[in-house]
Amino acid sequence: MNKQLVLLILITLSFVACNTTQNPTEPNITDSTTTTNPDPAHNSQNSLDWEGTYQGILPCADCEGIQTQITLNKNLTYTYKAKYLGKEDTIFEKNGGFVWNDEGGKISLANFDEEKVAVQYMVGENALFKLDMKGNKITGDLADKYVLRKGQPQLTETYWKLIELKGQAIDNDNNTPKEAHLLFSSDDNRVSGNGGCNTMSGVYESAEGNRITFSKMVSTEMACRNMALESQFFQVLETVDNYSLNGNTLTLNKARMAPLAKFEAVYFK
Repeated sequence: MNKQLVLLILITLSFVACNTTQNPTEPNITDSTTTTNPDPAHNSQNSLDWEGTYQGILPCADCEGIQTQITLNKNLTYTYKAKYLGKEDTIFEKNGGFVWNDEGGKISLANFDEEKVAVQYMVGENALFKLDMKGNKITGDLADKYVLRKGQPQLTETYWKLIELKGQAIDNDNNTPKEAHLLFSSDDNRVSGNGGCNTMSGVYESAEGNRITFSKMVSTEMACRNMALESQFFQVLETVDNYSLNGNTLTLNKARMAPLAKFEAVYFK
């Protein structure tokens, strides 16, 4: 009996050990719902049509604005042009290469050592967003001003050169000492420019249906040749009530009459 009892106990222990090995109480199972990394190819560098020319007017502390143009080429080179409006006619130009950051969302322009401007831009859909010196996006009330657009010019943040007034072509080189132009800012609906002699500024109001009016217009009081042209220009601004925008051409109109003033978007040539 003792041998049979011992044998029975050994068989029982062997069965329990085998069952425990096959069904552990705390299995080491890997979760099948692991998080995968996003597709590294889906970024601005690889997904957007970023090649081309971007333009706009960036804020300036002591001038009307910085007319800026950046052309990005497929071979990772760029051309940069800038003009400080209302100060001088000099066009500053830079050429060089640019590099993408590891995430493929920002670019850094080379050869800007002597310029005290940000050299990094975030690349968006048909837009370049100027970044601060640390590569961060600019925030605050003027954040939407630090954008260069690709494609057709908009009413705001574009340099509009006067080329025709009441049906008469304007020859800025011979008729006026300065180039007659307008700059529309989306910030507080401000408008500024020059009548050919005197600088001016004021407020514009736009509404549905391309309605537009000007008010609170003031100007300097310098005396120049051909003041009649400037006087007509200022009178037109007091009269118009709508505008039309067609590609690079802007017209200011009164009702359905012939355009009273025609402008073209000036880009660097």
